[in-house]
Amino acid sequence: MILSGREIAQQVEQGNITIQPFDRKKVNPNSYNLSLHNELLVYENEVLDMKKPNPTQLLTIPKEGLLLEPGKLYLGRTKEFTTTSKFVPMLEGRSSTGRLGLCIHVTAGFGDIGFAGYWTLEIHCIHPLIIYPDIDVCQIYYHTIQGDFDLYDSGKYQNNTGIQPSLMYKDFESD
Repeated sequence: MILSGREIAQQVEQGNITIQPFDRKKVNPNSYNLSLHNELLVYENEVLDMKKPNPTQLLTIPKEGLLLEPGKLYLGRTKEFTTTSKFVPMLEGRSSTGRLGLCIHVTAGFGDIGFAGYWTLEIHCIHPLIIYPDIDVCQIYYHTIQGDFDLYDSGKYQNNTGIQPSLMYKDFESD
């Protein structure tokens, strides 16, 4: 079952969901808007190798905006830090940004119960698009969970402090 916006706000007040900073004006009927930080990462190599760390370049989104190019992957992050050990967090783009052809996650909109950190956004656009820092770019919503469960405890992405490029190469280190 998906939590209503009012329930999300109530769970934040009770300490069962953390959204920092929290702004009641960003509560929707069944989600909460998250905003875009002012930095992006882009991969430097044209060909990426999932068995190796892939170097990235940091871009700053100026107040005047930054032009995104189609066919390019940009990694961004939310300004908000979130965590919960009671609900399953999910991330989706907002319809307003989607209608401009801006996609905020390639496949990673599903969160794990217990994840704590900033959400890394896998951003790409259909048309050239100018983006700005601090815009409400996506929304988080929460599902209840049924049955016994284990909390997310991966060392790869837990308690991150910035944009996280893929750390998939670590999955191959035991080979």
